[in-house]
Amino acid sequence: MRNGQLYVGLMEPGRVVERDPERQLPHLIVNDIAPAVDAGRHAVKRLVGDQLRIGADIFTDGHDVLAARALVWMPGDRRPLAASMTYSFEDDRWYTGLPLDRVGEWRFTVEGWIDRFATLRSQLEKKVEAGQDVASELLEGADRVREAEPHARGSDHESLARFAARLGDASAEPGGRVQAGLSPELQTLMAAYAPAYGLTRAGREYRVRVDRRAAAFAAWYEVFPRSATPDPARHGTFRDAERILPRIAGLGFDVVYLPPIHPIGHIHRKGPNNALLAGPHDPGSPWAIGNEHGGHTAVNPDLGTLEDFRHFVEEARRQGMEIALDYALQCSPDHPWVREHPEWFFIRPDGTIKYAENPPKKYEDIYPINFWCDQREALWEACREIFLFWIGQGVHTFRVDNPHTKPFAFWEWVIGEVQREHPDTVFLAEAFTRPKRMQALAKLGFTQSYTYFTWRNTAAELTEYLTELTAPATADFFRGNFFANTPDILHEYLQRGGPPAFRVRLLLAGTLSPLYGIYSGFELCENVPVRESSEEYLDSEKYQVRVRDWSAPGNLDSEIARLNRLRRSEPALQRLTNLSFHQSGHPDVLLYLKGAWGRDLLCAVSLNPHEAVEAELTLPVERLGVGEVTAWEVEDMLSGERFQWQGERQIVRFDPGERAGYVWRVVRDGGGEG
Repeated sequence: MRNGQLYVGLMEPGRVVERDPERQLPHLIVNDIAPAVDAGRHAVKRLVGDQLRIGADIFTDGHDVLAARALVWMPGDRRPLAASMTYSFEDDRWYTGLPLDRVGEWRFTVEGWIDRFATLRSQLEKKVEAGQDVASELLEGADRVREAEPHARGSDHESLARFAARLGDASAEPGGRVQAGLSPELQTLMAAYAPAYGLTRAGREYRVRVDRRAAAFAAWYEVFPRSATPDPARHGTFRDAERILPRIAGLGFDVVYLPPIHPIGHIHRKGPNNALLAGPHDPGSPWAIGNEHGGHTAVNPDLGTLEDFRHFVEEARRQGMEIALDYALQCSPDHPWVREHPEWFFIRPDGTIKYAENPPKKYEDIYPINFWCDQREALWEACREIFLFWIGQGVHTFRVDNPHTKPFAFWEWVIGEVQREHPDTVFLAEAFTRPKRMQALAKLGFTQSYTYFTWRNTAAELTEYLTELTAPATADFFRGNFFANTPDILHEYLQRGGPPAFRVRLLLAGTLSPLYGIYSGFELCENVPVRESSEEYLDSEKYQVRVRDWSAPGNLDSEIARLNRLRRSEPALQRLTNLSFHQSGHPDVLLYLKGAWGRDLLCAVSLNPHEAVEAELTLPVERLGVGEVTAWEVEDMLSGERFQWQGERQIVRFDPGERAGYVWRVVRDGGGEG
């Protein structure tokens, strides 16, 4: 037994397959296997510690008793476990479950067969109950037992021989023979050794990608190490960045994400605010990768050395955080690949290499890579080696830049290759593109994805979008990371809403999704765009060093730290699919429940950053386990205050200058855990 589930070993050595020699078609239908993505073409995503529940439709003509099992290959195992399945009359399906206790790729399939002994046993029971003659059934039972006997092992072989002899002895007392035929011992032996008649297997194996817990629950913080300098006139280093790690850890973040840390090209280097001409001391864009100091496996000398970076990674680990590194497959004109492998790029008719363009924008400081060039095998292997190199430096999480502009076939190959050697590697897709492209990348292997959260700012928009993301058909493969801002995206909502808008988006991101992130400067409510109607920051950190006063008045540090503490302590905030929306009584207010086995959290957030609103909330009293008549106590998880509520309606006031949202928990048993 394993967690209450009967495991019959590695492919049941005693089990044999008996096919009908007169029929080429299967006796059974085995289909609608779940969980599955695109009928098994892609892997389902799960986490270590989850229970994998496998279901299937298995049926046949007639009234034969069926049996079924799931064959499950754990990561690295050649032989599968066989887990028996049980039939659910209510939904006419077969199920089994097993704990996912290791990271990596699991595989499973489902088999069903006619259990001829169980069918016979059922008939025997009915006839005995009806007082009918069972002589024929007893003799047939002896035949069934004899068929199983050669496959038994040890003492089971002798036991089956005794049962066969007793059932087949027509001179013996019928009552004793019936008792033997219906004995639980014989039933157990036959379940283990009887031939699987008409065994039918599902048409394919199904994959399950099992990730570590941080793949689905983490708070991300994006920071440019070069801006960690205390001196605006000096480029920051990894040693400088180590000094800000305690502040980030104190805010409760789990992942520190760094933009590219590689040497930056000189040719066509961009100046402040994306200016086409850079001054002699302008650092350029980190995404213009490569110069005389190296390419994607080198460190920008202005940041320090590779040893400095390893020290930085280790220091973050000591403070309970991990480093995520940007993986951007593009090159500056100075990148060593341009000189060594010009065939890896797009060559114009005049022989020059084509730079990146998104008309009317031109990116002369970046050369895109031609993944379908004649030398693509060497190119793809070089791209894989970049991952492996940084994994060797202690990095196990990567934010991948613009993956939708590279071949899907490449991502499926390279992610599979990397995770085969390093199954704990996490890949975040920075793919702000059409939904089907984003979903395709998730199906092909990306662990997480950026989302449209930034552009969903009304209650109706958020309800519709989160309903889509939490549906099993999507949640089985797509994990959204709700970044409230990025160096590329300063949404109009933040530009016009001031600090209240930042508080709203922080609370929404951190309570709606188990994965969320902010880009440094969010806690200071930085919201000035480079121009009207632009989502680019003025004096963008992408093109220059930005030194900040983190203690400036009005910062959100205490609110961020409080939210992250709450996320770590409350299981309801560590899952996505436990979300349900409820009537708020006001178009600007979002009311939602995050369920968690007796520690449900009820959240209400006003999305209006400009004026106070009052809403009559319709509380899901049945879901909360409270009555409509009796009073109950709730705790405000953000302030620690407690209140008495009664009935299913509650009037709540939201003031953007004071309180944009609430997180409540029902207090049970006189103040005990809810």
